Amino acid sequence: MTALRDEFPDIPVVKPASPAALDLESHNPHDLSAGLYNEDLAPTTRTGRTWSAYSIFTLWANDVHSLGNYAFAIGLFSLGLGGWQILTALAVGAALLFLLLTLSGFMGEKTGVPFPVMSRIAFGIRGAQIPALIRGSVAVAWFGVQTYLASVVLRIMIIAIAPGAAGLDTNSLLGLSTLGWISFVALWALQLVIVSYGMEMIRKYEAFAGPVILVTMAALALWMFARAGGAIAWTTPESKTGLDMWLTILGGGALWVAIYSTFVLNFCDFTRSARSKTSIIRGNFFGIPLNMLLFGGIVVVLAGAQFRIDGRVIESPADIVQAIPNTFLLSAACLALLVLTIAVNLMANFVAPIYALNNLFPKVLNFRRAGLISGVIGLVILPWNLYNNPVVITYFLGGLGALLGPLFGIIMADYWLIRRTRINVPDLYRDHGHSTYYFTGGFNRRAVAALVPAAMLALAFAFVPVFAVVSHFSWFIGAAVGAVVYLLVAPRGKQYDDVSGEDIAVTPSH
Repeated sequence: MTALRDEFPDIPVVKPASPAALDLESHNPHDLSAGLYNEDLAPTTRTGRTWSAYSIFTLWANDVHSLGNYAFAIGLFSLGLGGWQILTALAVGAALLFLLLTLSGFMGEKTGVPFPVMSRIAFGIRGAQIPALIRGSVAVAWFGVQTYLASVVLRIMIIAIAPGAAGLDTNSLLGLSTLGWISFVALWALQLVIVSYGMEMIRKYEAFAGPVILVTMAALALWMFARAGGAIAWTTPESKTGLDMWLTILGGGALWVAIYSTFVLNFCDFTRSARSKTSIIRGNFFGIPLNMLLFGGIVVVLAGAQFRIDGRVIESPADIVQAIPNTFLLSAACLALLVLTIAVNLMANFVAPIYALNNLFPKVLNFRRAGLISGVIGLVILPWNLYNNPVVITYFLGGLGALLGPLFGIIMADYWLIRRTRINVPDLYRDHGHSTYYFTGGFNRRAVAALVPAAMLALAFAFVPVFAVVSHFSWFIGAAVGAVVYLLVAPRGKQYDDVSGEDIAVTPSH
């Protein structure tokens, strides 16, 4: 576009009069397609980007300290890893995540587009629905599950403050008690309200929640350390040694990456609003390696202190919170865990389905409407029943999760190795045969062809018992196979245009 202006300086340039998205019915100088473009899917303007290094740091300050992550890391203690081995496993995972998330984040910073639009680069303008819907389906199910887990904490707090409320926790309607329904719907509605104000409100909430979580978990660890007499158990009698120990450490690090496979895939949903690549690097550095080591230290103190006190390996910080003898302190700890769980849910499980639905129906949906629909889906699936059904969790959500590695490998190989970061951003919104990303009927058959064998292999390694010894590494295997197969079938020697999307970009208004 800049070269065209330089060559023909007398041609008038038409730009939108406001930072809102182009009205494609009356004003479409860039030949964009209404079925691919709206205000939420459009690139973000450079001047409208508000996410600093601190904003990105607080994403990890919240997500790393989620209850699910604590349960996973404490589980390493029960598997026979001692304090330093747990820290080593987390350090291995943190180093890999820092690299992967930085590469993924740079894509969003350069183009300013959300993940479903980013997927059009490799899969085509219609084929992008495949990765977007897989990512969105995983997220919306976990949104409901995480809201349910938060509601359990809220029930504990309510009964601690008003013991008479325990009478509402004895019946069952569709799998939840009356108090359970009250707690779930209250937290569900609160999240819908936050999301209705858009990504900027999510950024502000994450910035508020991050310090609260860090202070609360550190205080809980110090309290447990004092209860244990100023010492902790660094190992259990069943501690592993030798090769078995190292395989468990490496497996723990690999699973730590797999836990973040959703974020690794759609991190551009957040970094499209990053001010610079430096913001991403700094935010990731302080939020991942350093923050994860702090997280690991808290895990070791919590688990080791409880084991020293009574020889019991806890499953989650909620077990410790429930045992706090002071009602005020118990309530404060529960409230902090609620703040944490909501923060994790918003970033990890709410944003992805919103953009996936927006990508499906850009003519009728916006961020707020898609958020409402995502929330309703998260309610009507009765997520507590999903959570209590190991078959559903393992095979449905686990199966979808296994596909994230191949998707990541294909998208990264296409962006970094095939196109060398040269992206024609306006063409991501053009639905005609001359568009760079139209391919064949809107589908890049080569990407789909690479996804099929990589997905089958990843599923086999994840679920077939004979491959159990390497199941921890299924994400890496799927990503590597997806990338290699795609590189083998992708066309060679093509020239790719690098065209900015600034002329069609939108300054976020919410």
